[in-house]
Amino acid sequence: MTDDVHYWSARRVRAAFAAGELTPPAYLDALYDRVDAVGGRVNAVTELLADTARAAAAESAERWRSGDVRPLEGLPVAIKEEHPIAGRSLSLGSVAMPEQFPDRSHPLVERIVAAGGIPHLRTTTPEFCAAVYTHSQRWGVTVSPWNRRYTSGGSSGGSGAALAAGMAPLATGSDIGGSLRIPGAFCGVVGYKPPYGAVPALAPASLDAYCHDGVMARSPQDALLLHRVVAGAHPDDHVSLTVPPTDVPPRDRRRVAVSATLGRNRVAPDVRTAVDAAAETLSGLGYQIVDAGIDWDLAELARIAIGHLGLMMTPMMRAALGDRYADADRYSRYLVEQAEEALAEYGPLGVTTAEASVQADLAALFGEVDALVCPTALVAGLEAGNDYLPGDVTLDGVPVGVRHSVELVATFPFNMASRCPVLAVPSTVTSLGIPGSVQVVAAPYAESMAFAVAEDVHAAARWYEAPELRPTLE
Repeated sequence: MTDDVHYWSARRVRAAFAAGELTPPAYLDALYDRVDAVGGRVNAVTELLADTARAAAAESAERWRSGDVRPLEGLPVAIKEEHPIAGRSLSLGSVAMPEQFPDRSHPLVERIVAAGGIPHLRTTTPEFCAAVYTHSQRWGVTVSPWNRRYTSGGSSGGSGAALAAGMAPLATGSDIGGSLRIPGAFCGVVGYKPPYGAVPALAPASLDAYCHDGVMARSPQDALLLHRVVAGAHPDDHVSLTVPPTDVPPRDRRRVAVSATLGRNRVAPDVRTAVDAAAETLSGLGYQIVDAGIDWDLAELARIAIGHLGLMMTPMMRAALGDRYADADRYSRYLVEQAEEALAEYGPLGVTTAEASVQADLAALFGEVDALVCPTALVAGLEAGNDYLPGDVTLDGVPVGVRHSVELVATFPFNMASRCPVLAVPSTVTSLGIPGSVQVVAAPYAESMAFAVAEDVHAAARWYEAPELRPTLE
């Protein structure tokens, strides 16, 4: 076993299991050794599940010997703390909400275990998964392994950091406004927001079309391996469905629209470079590249999307906090108050009308192209531990007037158009030393196309295979 086994892809680990070159217990021990060595530098882990994980790894070793293997046999998976595990504490990162002990696991966790995957640790989130960064009174600050002055992103920031630091090959996350993709961007990994309903969830959040549970990995192929396990209709989730594969034409017949700004929006130079690099990669492979022609005001869309959160997410936060509301993290209270203001400003009809407009823009675009490539965030990174409330925000050293930090990312429109599959993938390394990320967006339910384009962008560099394309944890 080599010294860098913790950075092997999930597919390579599985092949090593099959060849008898590596066993699930030995691999699990290597990952726990990695947690011991670097975990304190990024603060991504809330809980180790060592006892149950080691028992599962021993069972997997026997299954590999007998040939009775399942799709994820012996592969450890980091679980976002938000995803309940039966009998384990659930806090949602809050010191103010009473701790819960659910009696059943999230369907995503159940499917991972049934497929032979091994939940081996749980990962940090901001309180109530309510921020584009990951820090809280409960768990402290989670940072990007690529540059520890900067946040891992949120809200699946612990999962992103655990992947980038080599503590897990696969991870779970969720996304109501970018929470799979933003950590993908700031940790240099892949975050996949599936089409709404493709991955079953728990009610009542499952009824909110902005809400998506999904997967993260260090490559699109590994993300697809895990996604195929967790996706598909579930009897307990009435909006869940099985998405059929779609045809993907040869590269020289694929048309991709590109936009570095998505309209009237300021982006950092590093962000534009990342988009340009992805477009150049695809063009070199034979893709036809066209201008997206999208003209969105992302700040306005973010405000409207926050109003949508006032329909379900923030009322759930208020209910969970009860008379401890004042003890919540200040960014949680700020989101609740902003959502209430925005919903009062636009009303449910105004929010829905804006969502319909975004969907119409994308429907017209996908009538002409196979995919859209655009930024994941408008900045190369966000300072770790900064709440980014009004007055805190600068862009390239210049103060900018934003009402909420979600205006610094470009992810919300694709929760408004929630049936579109979207992958965040790295394409360059920025001046901050953090990978520059792009979103690959495909037409509603066209998952096969989204993964095909994302894989082509990602394969231009040997991310995590070459030592120079791994984080230094400095």
